[in-house]
Amino acid sequence: MRLSNFYAGTEFNAEDFLGTHKIQDDTYVFRTFAPAAQSIVLKLEDASVPMHKIEDGNFWEAQAKVKPGDAYTYAIDHAGNTVDHADPYGFAMELRPAHRSRIVSLDDYTWHDATWMKQRSNAADKPMNIYEIQLGSWRKKSGDKESQDPRDWYTYEELAEPLTKYLTETGYNFVEFMPLNEYPFDGSWGYQPTGFFAPTSRFGTPKQLMKLIDTLHQANIGCILDIVPVHFAKDSYGLADYDGTALFEYPNDAVGISEWGSHNFMYSRGESRSFMQSSANFWLKTYHFDGLRMDAISRIIYWQGDENRGVNNDNVKFICTMNAALKQLNPGSFLVAEDSTNYEGITKPTDEGGLGFDYKWDLGWMHDTLSFMQTDPYFRAGNYNKLSFSMMYFWNERYLLPLSHDENVHGKATTAQKMWGDYDRKFPQARTLYLYMMIHPGKKLNFMGSEIAQLREWDEDREQDWFLRKYPIHDAFYHYCCELNHLYLTLAAFWDQDYEQAGFKWLDVDSKTRVCYAIERTSKRGERVAALMNFSGAAQKDYRVPLKNAKSISVLLDTDWQRFNGATPQGKTDITYNEKTQEIACTLPAFGSILISIK
Repeated sequence: MRLSNFYAGTEFNAEDFLGTHKIQDDTYVFRTFAPAAQSIVLKLEDASVPMHKIEDGNFWEAQAKVKPGDAYTYAIDHAGNTVDHADPYGFAMELRPAHRSRIVSLDDYTWHDATWMKQRSNAADKPMNIYEIQLGSWRKKSGDKESQDPRDWYTYEELAEPLTKYLTETGYNFVEFMPLNEYPFDGSWGYQPTGFFAPTSRFGTPKQLMKLIDTLHQANIGCILDIVPVHFAKDSYGLADYDGTALFEYPNDAVGISEWGSHNFMYSRGESRSFMQSSANFWLKTYHFDGLRMDAISRIIYWQGDENRGVNNDNVKFICTMNAALKQLNPGSFLVAEDSTNYEGITKPTDEGGLGFDYKWDLGWMHDTLSFMQTDPYFRAGNYNKLSFSMMYFWNERYLLPLSHDENVHGKATTAQKMWGDYDRKFPQARTLYLYMMIHPGKKLNFMGSEIAQLREWDEDREQDWFLRKYPIHDAFYHYCCELNHLYLTLAAFWDQDYEQAGFKWLDVDSKTRVCYAIERTSKRGERVAALMNFSGAAQKDYRVPLKNAKSISVLLDTDWQRFNGATPQGKTDITYNEKTQEIACTLPAFGSILISIK
């Protein structure tokens, strides 16, 4: 590491110098950056070793005989006040509520995913169906569905085979992990980190995480990690006041404390930029993650996320520099912004004046769509344009459609529960919702449990309600989602022109009274699919849609088929095509939709 790069904020591998590294069989060197510290003592399991200044006097170092698994902290003294801190560049930490760093080796795992790594891409013209997961609450080991005992968590390695098998079965070709960085409070879900280079010990060791990613890659499943570039936890052993001063954060609480009570990174400091850039690069480089989803980008762009306070130019410059370099350093990787602003150029390349993300979550689509589905069908005609509005702005950015964890907690109800009406009427609406999501341009993301129509809000302390599949209506919904997902993965018309206007066409966006819509998607090779969708609570008979330049149609999926808990027998879908008049005629049951292939 060149000190000039570190201070200039252009370093992307700071952990190669800072942190803990083996120099002989049983001897390790410990280094930390703490310019304002008056003294630092390396505290080991059974010894304390004074550290000494090196380089320009802002760095501290010590050597000690230790072994993998040993815990350590830095006792940092400033102005007579001594605080024990975990290593900012430490590669592992103790299980909460303990918080010391642990010594681990990261170079003794043999990867088997070379084929995947060589051919991976940002998938702009490929299918991307993402399953968002929180590892601690996907499945539990015991029959106690509300167990909070750490022994009830599966390890990364134990999850490798069952998760890979499940994703393959259900038709997801990417998995997005909610933050796996170390964090102190289970209820923060990892969004208030303390270990930016340390996978959470809740689910095992770094090597076990590598095994999980490796197994998924060998099954052709891409891996996305949710990271937090905006802020860090306030816990005293973390980054806050690290050397007795505001080293990583702003010294002024007005801009330094976030709405969540955490500390905002101060990216006008090159040292903070080098820290976060190295962390982001570390997950891509060391753990072979394919993509990073970056949380709360609005707080990067604007001061405290408030547009009225203006653009934080230092932060914007930082994110542009980081994004451009990350993709150069990690070929085939991609970056996703969780951003609720109208700031232009989020997914525009940095050399064209953009922020350099590959995708942006379409939170507008998510809010409008779910609001529409919560509306009484009697009033949906008056809100008809909510479902078409997204296509008014869709071509401005490269959007990804999320139905994420954020929409399944905090009194918002789960996606299936949001559907208007009583229990039985929620299911046909949810089936049509997911067909609409698939036919709409943009990559897809669904939160775990959506595929079984879970009705209980997500709780990080409980596993998903897998028992629901014992009920025919939920099991039928699961099989519907699987079939729809696999159709999405196999039919290029769904995705290979996601971000080209030639790949999308409204066949009907004027049936306000019927509350029906029809969308056609076309692949680069001319393959065509279309969805005819009824969002009203009444059957729509003799629904006619013009369809040009076609010879025939065939039904790929009917949301009302009996095997999906509908009323229509297989092969009895009421739909015809008149080649002479070039028109489709069909009957759509209440909340029913049909997916067709066009020849």
